[in-house]
Amino acid sequence: MVDYPFAFVPSTELQVRAGSYLWFAFRKRELLVTDEFTVPRLDTLERLGLTPVRAQFLGHLGQQGCVSAELPVDVAPPPGMQFLELRQLFGRLPEPLMAVAGRAIQTVEWDRLHQFCGSCGAPTRYHPTQRARVCSDRSCGGLFYPRLTPAIIVIVERGPEVLLARSPHFPPGIYSALAGFVEPGESVEDAVHREVFEETRVQIKNLRYFGSQPWPFPNSLMLGFHAEYAGGEIVPDPEEIEDAALFHIDAMPKTFRGSVSISQWLLHDFLRRHGREPPA
Repeated sequence: MVDYPFAFVPSTELQVRAGSYLWFAFRKRELLVTDEFTVPRLDTLERLGLTPVRAQFLGHLGQQGCVSAELPVDVAPPPGMQFLELRQLFGRLPEPLMAVAGRAIQTVEWDRLHQFCGSCGAPTRYHPTQRARVCSDRSCGGLFYPRLTPAIIVIVERGPEVLLARSPHFPPGIYSALAGFVEPGESVEDAVHREVFEETRVQIKNLRYFGSQPWPFPNSLMLGFHAEYAGGEIVPDPEEIEDAALFHIDAMPKTFRGSVSISQWLLHDFLRRHGREPPA
């Protein structure tokens, strides 16, 4: 194995060989974890009485091999274990395992949804050297990679004020940063300007990249930005935004607690730059 300076080293090796693995096994979108909130480590899931529908070797976390697996939809958890959605595991599952779990669920769903060619309908097979499935009909040759959907999220600032909004799907009273998907043929920067204007009719300037986060709900890569308010009266898009406003740093609304998502990182960075501590 190549000695990479990263915690997780991906691999496109197809075969799950003999040995002990960290198993990221899913029933639909629920991960199998122990009651101590870790993933099982063993040579095969059959030792737990589980038979995967299919499994995919992911790579190595440190020196430990990692495997994702799709389980039957009606399977019950073994004694001392449970199935939980990934969102329920934030702050419970150790961060390195959580990162691999996000990779695993996307790999499982890609594999499940591309058993047949979307162009000609023929069965697909694993590509020998890439994380891809290829059509078995040589005259077609369709190639299917795991899907990745870029999305933007942005904090808009006006001095000590910040533009936040709430979706009708948020818990009562919760506000967060503006976000949206990048459209085909659109740059990430253009997407930030468009999303802010579409959702609030506000114009922005001085766009600055902040960072990114893989977000497997279902297959997003979140790209975070800071921007400055440039003008416009706030008019929330009634189809997507329930409310939006510029909030002074000393009169902030209720926001999502914790520090597990890039929306929280962006907001916490804004607070710290203005001498305030983020909420616990």
